[in-house]
Amino acid sequence: MDFQWITDRVGYFQGAVNIGYVKVSPQEGLLVDAGLDDQAIKKVLKSLKMQNLPLTHLFITHAHADHYGGAAYLQKMSEVNTLAPELEAAILQNPMIEPLYLYNGAYPMDEWRNKFLEGKPVRIDTVLKAEGEFRIGEAIFRTISLSGHSYNQSGLFFDNILFASDGYFGVDALEKHGIPFIVDAERTMDSLEKIKKLPCRGAVPGHGRFEEDHCYTIDKNIALHKEIERELYEAVKAKIGGISLEELVSTICTDKGIIIKNPPSYMLFRTAITAYLTKLIKENQVRFVMKDNQLLIEPLSR
Repeated sequence: MDFQWITDRVGYFQGAVNIGYVKVSPQEGLLVDAGLDDQAIKKVLKSLKMQNLPLTHLFITHAHADHYGGAAYLQKMSEVNTLAPELEAAILQNPMIEPLYLYNGAYPMDEWRNKFLEGKPVRIDTVLKAEGEFRIGEAIFRTISLSGHSYNQSGLFFDNILFASDGYFGVDALEKHGIPFIVDAERTMDSLEKIKKLPCRGAVPGHGRFEEDHCYTIDKNIALHKEIERELYEAVKAKIGGISLEELVSTICTDKGIIIKNPPSYMLFRTAITAYLTKLIKENQVRFVMKDNQLLIEPLSR
């Protein structure tokens, strides 16, 4: 996990999951997210100590375990004031909520309660609006609402740099996953357009590298989301009599060369595909229907 300065006050630890850093003052420093697990945050703490950089605050962008899994260890080892957006904060304090909603509300099995889906509970000292401002000393930070990937994700804007978290993905991450995880396709697209319009020197995604010309990568994200929507609609149209959600997940993932290896992964893809379907329903392109006690999707026109 390599640390890179972007400005004289802002940098990030580049890795599978990026962790941002802001040197607020000689005595104060802020991390943006805390990585997947204890090992990730231990590397960050070691690097900060070697560079004699302060750490007093932690801002968690959203409640997905790969972005907060190291927070409990960090709180154990350091006196950090922890901030998070409302709703996301509730999940961070009660992390079983994620495997709970992925498992359709039924009490999740142990298989679902792994570090990738459920981190350790995090103490939240300050609950923030998804979009607004907060201060640390004389420094003013701006939160940017970037919901869609999660319910109330916030990016962080400071010193003309945007920590976009999973508001968008680097190109390599897009190619790796095929179908990005989202919970709201309409808000995902709105967030992408918002990032494009935000005047800034550059952006750091949650997965990928800092880019000054990040709009190119944003356009790649937009194109992929539109492609998935189109493929879903065509798959629904092709099935006379309606298609079940399970068959639709199988069809789309197979067409994209995705091999789902376990039930939790299946539920992640199903959630994302349901989010795209919800957008298509709102746009009056498809609908849910009940036939023979089955929930099916069918087009509103052919």
